[in-house]
Amino acid sequence: MKTLIVLPDELGAELKHTIPARQRSRFVSEAVEKQLRSMKFKKVLKQTAGTWTDKNHPDMKTQAGINRHLGRIRGWS
Repeated sequence: MKTLIVLPDELGAELKHTIPARQRSRFVSEAVEKQLRSMKFKKVLKQTAGTWTDKNHPDMKTQAGINRHLGRIRGWS
């Protein structure tokens, strides 16, 4: 898919100076993909903040409880 993206002059010049001509599209694509992943992660993190509480998981209040839980989900016990 072709998309026209307008960059500020200084940023466009730095991109041209730093990244070889035939590698710019891939570079910009990877940068956009990375930023979108970060934005999605932050959104999910914000939406789920506070869902894990000691009230909901009293068995996870101590390190021993956490170790037992990890052992169960990892098949150690």
